Amino acid sequence: MEVKKLSISWQFLVVLVVTLQILSALDLDPYRVLGVSRTASQADIKKAYKKLAREWHPDKNKDPGAEDKFIQISKAYEILSNEEKRSNYDHYGDAGENQGYQKQQQQREYRFRHFHENFYFDESFFHFPFNSERRDSIDEKYLLHFSHYVNEVVPDSFKKPYLIKITSDWCFSCIHIEPVWKEVVQELEGLGVGIGVVHAGYERRLAHHLGAHSTPSILGIINGKISFFHNAVVRENLRQFVDGLLPGNLVEKVTNKNYVRFLSGWQQENKPHVLLFDQVPVVPLLYKLTAFAYKDYLSFGYVHIGLRGAEEMTRQYNVNVYAPAILIFKEHINKPADVIQARGMKKQVIDDFITQNKYLLAARLTSQKLFHELCPVKRSHRQRKYCVLLLTPEATKLSKPFEAFLSFALANTQDTVRFVHVYSNRQQEFASTLIPDSDTFQGKSAVSILERRTTGGRVVYKTLEAPWTGSESDKFTLLGYLDQLRRDPALLSSEAVLPDLTDELAPIFLLRWFYSASDYISDCWDSIFHNNWREMMPLLSLVFSALFILFGTVIVQAFSDSNDERESNPPDKEEAREKAGKTEPSFTKENSRFL
Repeated sequence: MEVKKLSISWQFLVVLVVTLQILSALDLDPYRVLGVSRTASQADIKKAYKKLAREWHPDKNKDPGAEDKFIQISKAYEILSNEEKRSNYDHYGDAGENQGYQKQQQQREYRFRHFHENFYFDESFFHFPFNSERRDSIDEKYLLHFSHYVNEVVPDSFKKPYLIKITSDWCFSCIHIEPVWKEVVQELEGLGVGIGVVHAGYERRLAHHLGAHSTPSILGIINGKISFFHNAVVRENLRQFVDGLLPGNLVEKVTNKNYVRFLSGWQQENKPHVLLFDQVPVVPLLYKLTAFAYKDYLSFGYVHIGLRGAEEMTRQYNVNVYAPAILIFKEHINKPADVIQARGMKKQVIDDFITQNKYLLAARLTSQKLFHELCPVKRSHRQRKYCVLLLTPEATKLSKPFEAFLSFALANTQDTVRFVHVYSNRQQEFASTLIPDSDTFQGKSAVSILERRTTGGRVVYKTLEAPWTGSESDKFTLLGYLDQLRRDPALLSSEAVLPDLTDELAPIFLLRWFYSASDYISDCWDSIFHNNWREMMPLLSLVFSALFILFGTVIVQAFSDSNDERESNPPDKEEAREKAGKTEPSFTKENSRFL
């Protein structure tokens, strides 16, 4: 009997909560919640939202209804900050995206369906199994485990940022943010952002490692560093959070004044340069994410077509100003090496386009890693890869031998041949292994054809007998060797073990130390000013403990010194009195004699 009464009371409580939620959702007036008029501008709406969000944030306001009030404020701002949703609400009293007469006719039915789908307290309010599978399936494919996070997510965060949600059972606020989270995940994952979900109840170790002490929590990871999200969970705020994770110097703003300097940087940076032409004033998030993913291989610039000062570039490169265009420049800055232009370019299309143009036509070998990528080790007879290597002295301007080598590389049509060059004065040991020991090549350029056999450095090669001057006879000789090599791989008769290349672009020790120190200081700054009090408690406890010990020691030392002084003063006075007493009798005796 008692069990039956208990079940009835639970059902009554569920019905009561559901009814109250429906009534509160139906009565939600975003203008009334934010305290603005229907003619308010976006600046007024944003100002009102920030004021109310600071006042009713659950971390600052301990009122029992602060969390519900904060959710209403966030929902109201989400509606009014989006012009399309605001217009729908003004016309139809609802923020849905469907418009027109059909929606007006079916408004009552849509309203019920709308609030049912976005129910904050649905059947999972008490973790009932008959609807938990639908809600849990949203996050199921993004669930993270500790080993997966350490071995995959952290290394991958150096190529793309990750957005991770910390959730748990019986977390009512987790249900509140679920519709927004689902919408944001669908959008950002399509742009290239990694998504993860950590269930704090089953992955306590990972949640503790991430520093998440409450649910729900949202954090971002980039370059292995963790940053917490502290604003209202709305789509615009999460987009800005991901945008803020990316370094600020990923994409350079390019105009008519600096585009020549930007494109001419290929020789110093040893990278192709990419320009995006678009009409929006800010750099699109998709382009920033692409620049972060390929920052080690290409340099990225952005041209705002609507800005005065971009007309010269659009005319010179024949860019259609009515659709976004991506141009890739390699060794020649007067003409792009490849172009793609379309409205609404998808991430996969951009990735394929960038991957096909990751390297220069005749890239310089500046590190052993780049040597492995451009000249891979032979896998089989069908996967032979040959490298035509120009060994040339470093020059401030393009020399004639290099320009001739570059034109030869541009005319190449063989997939099995890659053209690269090395500065012989920077890689002396590497160059001396391939160049014959004679005075003929002293201070001159040489060309070698090589094939790597092992990762340990063993290669077979053939060096042209005469120095490379870039003449037509040199080109004819090289072309003959390459034609012969396709028929007879035994042409590469010489064998050697190449030393590892020196990393020319690696920063010196002082710069590495400076970068590490600046990163550490920035992390400390973020920890102090952007973490909530609960996350800062261990740090604050450590700081106050150190200050207490320091000042306690000083105070104790000060009191001990004052006591020592007090104890030492009376004996001094007594000694003075004794001395005075001893001198007085002698003085009186002498005076008495005179008397």
